[in-house]
Amino acid sequence: MSNSTYNQLTANLELLKLSQMKLHLDEIRDFVTTNGLSFTEGLLKLSNYEVDFKEQNASRSMIKAAAFPFVKELKDYDFGFQPSVNEQEMRELASLGFLEKNENIVFLGPSGVGKTHLATSIGIAAAKKRVSTYFIKCNDLLQQLKRAKLENRLDARFKHFCHYRLLIIDELGYLPIDKEDSNLFFQLIDMRYEKKSTILTTNMNFNEWDSVFFDAVVANAIMDRVLHHAHVIPISGKSYRLKDHLKQTD
Repeated sequence: MSNSTYNQLTANLELLKLSQMKLHLDEIRDFVTTNGLSFTEGLLKLSNYEVDFKEQNASRSMIKAAAFPFVKELKDYDFGFQPSVNEQEMRELASLGFLEKNENIVFLGPSGVGKTHLATSIGIAAAKKRVSTYFIKCNDLLQQLKRAKLENRLDARFKHFCHYRLLIIDELGYLPIDKEDSNLFFQLIDMRYEKKSTILTTNMNFNEWDSVFFDAVVANAIMDRVLHHAHVIPISGKSYRLKDHLKQTD
């Protein structure tokens, strides 16, 4: 390849914003020559660098857009400290088969046992696969819906939250939910029912949901839709957040 041809090619790659192909051009050119590969094989290998780079960027963008409170994956979870959590079951859920069936997941247990970590790790696995994912605390969700109702844009807000293939609602039951909030929450769950997947984390047992949602009829309607196609993960044990402190005091 002459210098003028090489320079024109690198200029074209830069113009087309194919930065990885430009970066690895010399490497692939030498590899093709050394191994006697065809032009097509060399071009495929070169373009793979660009595809991999763009996919990684897309995954990072999806993770950022999901608004996770932190970036923690299953590999960061201490299953040895929390034996009530089945590691194999978590890995199966992180393989995202539940999304294909529009199933839900409910993480149930006291504060600090790692519910949010596990929910987030599954969400990150989904975002990495470029599945539209969003994380929000239950109280923030309800405040947004209530404000949207006052501003006469509730339908648009419902559409926003129903757009996500996976919606993670964290800390259900940690703060009081009044009658209006209960009705708004029911509407959202009903819109997503059997169409999209939802992950809930809660410290309230199901027999306590009547008190959480103010109205027993609404509570039962919500539970019916959440649990109809759901994986329920009860977690018991010591506070995961306090484990380092507990080690120091042993």
